[in-house]
Amino acid sequence: MDISKGLPGMQGGLHIWISENRKMVPVPEGAYGNFFEEHCYVILHVPQSPKATQGASSDLHYWVGKQAGAEAQGAAEAFQQRLQDELGGQTVLHREAQGHESDCFCSYFRPGIIYRKGGLASDLKHVETNLFNIQRLLHIKGRKHVSATEVELSWNSFNKGDIFLLDLGKMMIQWNGPKTSISEKARGLALTYSLRDRERGGGRAQIGVVDDEAKAPDLMQIMEAVLGRRVGSLRAATPSKDINQLQKANVRLYHVYEKGKDLVVLELATPPLTQDLLQEEDFYILDQGGFKIYVWQGRMSSLQERKAAFSRAVGFIQAKGYPTYTNVEVVNDGAESAAFKQLFRTWSEKRRRNQKLGGRDKSIHVKLDVGKLHTQPKLAAQLRMVDDGSGKVEVWCIQDLHRQPVDPKRHGQLCAGNCYLVLYTYQRLGRVQYILYLWQGHQATADEIEALNSNAEELDVMYGGVLVQEHVTMGSEPPHFLAIFQGQLVIFQERAGHHGKGQSASTTRLFQVQGTDSHNTRTMEVPARASSLNSSDIFLLVTASVCYLWFGKGCNGDQREMARVVVTVISRKNEETVLEGQEPPHFWEALGGRAPYPSNKRLPEEVPSFQPRLFECSSHMGCLVLAEVGFFSQEDLDKYDIMLLDTWQEIFLWLGEAASEWKEAVAWGQEYLKTHPAGRSPATPIVLVKQGHEPPTFIGWFFTWDPYKWTSHPSHKEVVDGSPAAASTISEITAEVNNLRLSRWPGNGRAGAVALQALKGSQDSSENDLVRSPKSAGSRTSSSVSSTSATINGGLRREQLMHQAVEDLPEGVDPARREFYLSDSDFQDIFGKSKEEFYSMATWRQRQEKKQLGFF
Repeated sequence: MDISKGLPGMQGGLHIWISENRKMVPVPEGAYGNFFEEHCYVILHVPQSPKATQGASSDLHYWVGKQAGAEAQGAAEAFQQRLQDELGGQTVLHREAQGHESDCFCSYFRPGIIYRKGGLASDLKHVETNLFNIQRLLHIKGRKHVSATEVELSWNSFNKGDIFLLDLGKMMIQWNGPKTSISEKARGLALTYSLRDRERGGGRAQIGVVDDEAKAPDLMQIMEAVLGRRVGSLRAATPSKDINQLQKANVRLYHVYEKGKDLVVLELATPPLTQDLLQEEDFYILDQGGFKIYVWQGRMSSLQERKAAFSRAVGFIQAKGYPTYTNVEVVNDGAESAAFKQLFRTWSEKRRRNQKLGGRDKSIHVKLDVGKLHTQPKLAAQLRMVDDGSGKVEVWCIQDLHRQPVDPKRHGQLCAGNCYLVLYTYQRLGRVQYILYLWQGHQATADEIEALNSNAEELDVMYGGVLVQEHVTMGSEPPHFLAIFQGQLVIFQERAGHHGKGQSASTTRLFQVQGTDSHNTRTMEVPARASSLNSSDIFLLVTASVCYLWFGKGCNGDQREMARVVVTVISRKNEETVLEGQEPPHFWEALGGRAPYPSNKRLPEEVPSFQPRLFECSSHMGCLVLAEVGFFSQEDLDKYDIMLLDTWQEIFLWLGEAASEWKEAVAWGQEYLKTHPAGRSPATPIVLVKQGHEPPTFIGWFFTWDPYKWTSHPSHKEVVDGSPAAASTISEITAEVNNLRLSRWPGNGRAGAVALQALKGSQDSSENDLVRSPKSAGSRTSSSVSSTSATINGGLRREQLMHQAVEDLPEGVDPARREFYLSDSDFQDIFGKSKEEFYSMATWRQRQEKKQLGFF
């Protein structure tokens, strides 16, 4: 097979092949996400554009079904090797096992993966559409990454903690275990709708949801007709096997090499790992707590070693006694995945050969343009600046566990022994927005820190819950926090109320001025001794009679200008400029005598080259569990979620409006930093962002962003569209079974056969056998068949429905969906589209058209 013909021009996107008769054949796009257990698959993901993925490499996955035989595995392995050879070194290789796929793999298939029993039919029809002659039970599980596995059609398959889908062709009943969360129910429903739309000719099937069996007797009668009466109680929920962050932090690096005829695996290092441990002529295995095995191949490693990468990883897994399904990722020198690079303390792309000029770090040095920040979120995100800091500033100091306003004249004067709330108000695109900074001094007590958080919550409530909250630690202030004080931020060592210009508990004080302009200058009090000096910065030495401005040899004109602004904040004493190497005796006497200090010019801090990563947060047994979402977009932010966006310099925690664990979010961010294998700084700013109030510094990390996404669905009756009110009554979301009226079914033991015959039908059955309702997750089961149901197939006259008051509508017509009762031809004539097209539109657009045409 000529592989290149299957990938013309190496187009971006997803490409999938399945093993069939000792060869690999392409899978049609309509079948993506369906996996047969007796087959192996090869999946290639090529970035759509370098800009979208920040130059990410391609990913090549080898997937093994749990019933796949040796022939299928051999065909897939050989095909993957050939494809890898054609793609070259810019590819990350993955070995995946059914039911234990990597987050990267799962991210391709939204809203979920379907595992299908057996093998693919010989005619290679991967997925049959318009398939109504079917009976199966699917076990749906997972949080962000959902999967559905076909199981035995029996009550014995059920448990209290998962979701099960009884698929009867024309009807699909989702049964939610009593221990399932609201987010699991919503995601299960999304997968159910996806299955219906893909496999039922565009959606010709009814969907019902059983959230409380006592409240859904009609649907339970159908289930019992198929599964029989349930005997005994349901099984308990299956314990979760989630890998928590503490387990993932257990990282070990091994050097793998040949010694004679023997293969040696030598443990080389434990965290924190550094990039220089990886030598380009060698071969390494990185074990992440048995959860995942990485194989790193140096660019100068032998061809034989590279071809043996997977087999060596499998041998390592066997030697360690890890499960056979342990995920394996093979990375090449210069084409490492984001997940691999973040296992190291630092990572520099300068090691990569033939690196093109440019990159993210250039943007850090561009001159700040406020207009661009307002219109270019990507620039705002990279610079970590929502604007130039010229908005309104309010400051409170936490004293006696309460917040006390700070005089505006002293807004930029903070003390290491205190905590502060700094509220910043600004406008963006005509909308007022807020950032509340929670600043924590190094010497603040635990009680003060707790009071800081509780006072922040009070302020947030006062402002209607719209505040973006950023937790800031002394000495690690983000650029925008520095900018709002216009270069005059000074941090004193003692507590508030004990300092002032010209007054101090000590006679001599030393301040270090760092930064070059009003957007990045910070002045901190340091111990008044000579060893605190360095040649790269400017220092202010305040004595009883004079204030010395000491300029290190490495400082520039911009730094000197900012120092002269800061000195007016600290002291009103006579100023005396001192150049390094020309200090008067009194200068050294005030510092207690000469002493060695760093005299080399400090090199500019390299901007980390890590890609941003998005995770869904949850907790298991009191520990943080993260599921990564690869190739993320705004669509991955669900209202039930708490999502963690790691940009390396900041940690964003996005809080969905229906998320139930908001108060855990900051603690989760802190745990993430504490358990990160790279040894992250606990002072990394943590930013809380609420759905609908995202700042440009958050939005800018997404390739595209729809500012109206959260407000484009005014109807709050549909769970799929999302609303807190509807979420609490998800059991009401059931199908309208107008022509499958249960009142016709006998109540005795013969009900099962009659019900099945009515539901089953045949593949060539007329669509009119089952009346289609709108594709609305909010439709409800009719308790009785309306008087108009007999005429729905033919349709009511338009005069009976258009521009009619509610009381004038025919009996049984739902006023909110009166257009549904039109015949298909009248609907097409009036709306200019089919019912199928109309109900696939956003709800707010449906409402708008109905108003214009007299159906509202």
